[in-house]
Amino acid sequence: MPIQNSPYQAFATLLSTSGHPVSPAELHGLLLGRSCAGAGFEVDSWLADAAELLESEPADNVRNALIGLQEMVKGELTGDDMTVVLLLPTDDTPLTERAAALGQWCQGFLTGFGLTRRAYALSTEATEVLQDLAAIAQVQDALEESDDGESDYMEVMEYLRVAPLLLFTETKKADEAPAKPSLH
Repeated sequence: MPIQNSPYQAFATLLSTSGHPVSPAELHGLLLGRSCAGAGFEVDSWLADAAELLESEPADNVRNALIGLQEMVKGELTGDDMTVVLLLPTDDTPLTERAAALGQWCQGFLTGFGLTRRAYALSTEATEVLQDLAAIAQVQDALEESDDGESDYMEVMEYLRVAPLLLFTETKKADEAPAKPSLH
């Protein structure tokens, strides 16, 4: 039996009825990307970036949902559990739609990370994660309705739950690193 009111579907309905042709997955990816790149959790800058993606200022109900989404992400990234829940369609949604949402999530993440990233070197591992996200964003149509396709989707989704944590941890360390004294 399909889940009629999943968080993803509720957010999708809110966005579409408010005239915003954006998927919740892309919006969530944007938020996580900018957060992992060091944007912090200041509400007004998040709302400004979201408004750009939404192509207009959000109405109060969308604005409140965006603030709630940011609070959720802040709790996930800074909490003790260090667990990220992706805002994606439920498992009863056709695989092609879920795969498309994964691609949109990756695209949003890369956009948010790119908008926010400061000038610091990323580790080889972090660079590989960003390259993986770029590749995942392109393979939306490659998954087929099959047990193998389902398994591949689950594997990619699990990877995407861990990738933001690695990037957030790395950029946080870069921000906290004391400036090295110059040796003359």
